[in-house]
Amino acid sequence: MTPDSKPFYVTTAISYPNGKPHIGHAYEAIATDAIARFQRLSGRDVRFQTGVDEHGLKMVKTARERGMDIREFADEMTQYFIDMCDALNIDYDRFIRTTEEANHRAAQAIWKRMEEKGDLYLDRYEGWYSVRDEAYYDEKELIDGEGDEKLSPQGTPVEWTVEESWFFKLSEYQDKLLELYENHPEFLKPDSRRNEIARFVEGGLRDLSISRTSFDWGVKVPGDDDHVMYVWLDALTNYLTGLDFPDEEGLYARYWGEGAESVHIIGKDIVRFHTVYWPAFLISADLPLPSRVFGHGFLLNRGQKESKSLGNVTDPMALADNFGVDSVRYFLLREVSFGSDGSYSPEAIVTRCNADLANDLGNLAQRTLSMIAKNFDGTVPDPGEPTEADTALMALFEAIPTQAAGAMDEFAIHQALEAIWKGAAEANLYISEQQPWAVRKTDPERAGAILYRCAEAVRQLAILARWAIPASADSLLDQLAQTAEARDFAALAKPLEPGLTLPAPQGVFPRLEMPEEQGDS
Repeated sequence: MTPDSKPFYVTTAISYPNGKPHIGHAYEAIATDAIARFQRLSGRDVRFQTGVDEHGLKMVKTARERGMDIREFADEMTQYFIDMCDALNIDYDRFIRTTEEANHRAAQAIWKRMEEKGDLYLDRYEGWYSVRDEAYYDEKELIDGEGDEKLSPQGTPVEWTVEESWFFKLSEYQDKLLELYENHPEFLKPDSRRNEIARFVEGGLRDLSISRTSFDWGVKVPGDDDHVMYVWLDALTNYLTGLDFPDEEGLYARYWGEGAESVHIIGKDIVRFHTVYWPAFLISADLPLPSRVFGHGFLLNRGQKESKSLGNVTDPMALADNFGVDSVRYFLLREVSFGSDGSYSPEAIVTRCNADLANDLGNLAQRTLSMIAKNFDGTVPDPGEPTEADTALMALFEAIPTQAAGAMDEFAIHQALEAIWKGAAEANLYISEQQPWAVRKTDPERAGAILYRCAEAVRQLAILARWAIPASADSLLDQLAQTAEARDFAALAKPLEPGLTLPAPQGVFPRLEMPEEQGDS
């Protein structure tokens, strides 16, 4: 079985819902949704999971600050993330919450497997802990803050913690992890992230504290009710919980292990948890590893990291309300080099979307469909015998699916869209050079053939871009009278039928304007 034919399981990291969703949450959800849609359009068996991580000390403290019951607080905040996914057209198969009984069962099953391996022991933890990161840090990793304050490598406050804890023998997995990175470089991408993690592991691993006694909001440790599991242990387990683990039949057998391709899309700040702790837990539990982990970059607001103190935190729902869901999706997928940090601003969204969506694809569709409606009674004209110019355009379009697929194999989302939009640019150049509006006066049949090639270009572009701008692409395909079954990549090889009656054309990509309240910012 080739990788392209294996079932494809893709996940976002699960979001921490101690605050409302921000643009970073939206970016990861949109990118992962785009990857899942691309694979579905390619004909693969796809499962896409997202969700929230509701356990941990941070949730307890935030609920307490708001004077709320922790479960009520979790319910309220989680709904914001579900609403964000709905608003941004995130087509997931499973939205998981770590508080689900199913996740408790799965995490306890992994714990018991690790315990049976002899990899767990009870001891006392003394060290630095960041509540915000829900992470333990070694003294040598800390950086100095103001005064005597110690900060984590992420710049978050740490506090000295002393409590009884269960430990996982992470130190015994150093060699196995380094072998993983060496023998399977595809496991962690981009390469810069893998090199960074390999250097961290080469520096030596300490055993990991994996339980807490100072609060009880979490998964109980099997056989020791005084302890709840370290939040990252039950959080990482979510990827298996969503496949009905510990039941190893059904979904788990279909989407995890050698018979499937499993991919975690995560932010670069949590790569260590996913590529050091998670594979070590899985190896200990005698479970297969994910196929790939991809650590994307941060999304910056005008080049700055968003923070409440700077007052530059962006509500992704407001962005979608201002510019439209597909415009925001397209901008984030096209403008940002996936894997690197990227920057956005209202001006950049307006500029990019007007150039690519309104001018390139939108203008091509509007001109073509309007002329067919006016001059050919709204029916697809005959393509005739292809000229040299027609053949060149057709050849260019035939190459795009392979180019886009090659880029998406490397999660180079921006490059896949670049390849597709080269088609839009060439089709616009073709219609400008062939001038069907002028040719119509002397050679109506040739004018029809030109418009046929342009309509066929619009059809292919809509299918090719459907994973990025699903609602807009479907609107274009509606105007080309394409059935629901004729909208995946296999349909690219089935050209428009001459004589097909088309509905009245409508604009799909209105030109964006700067929102008034942000016009002078």
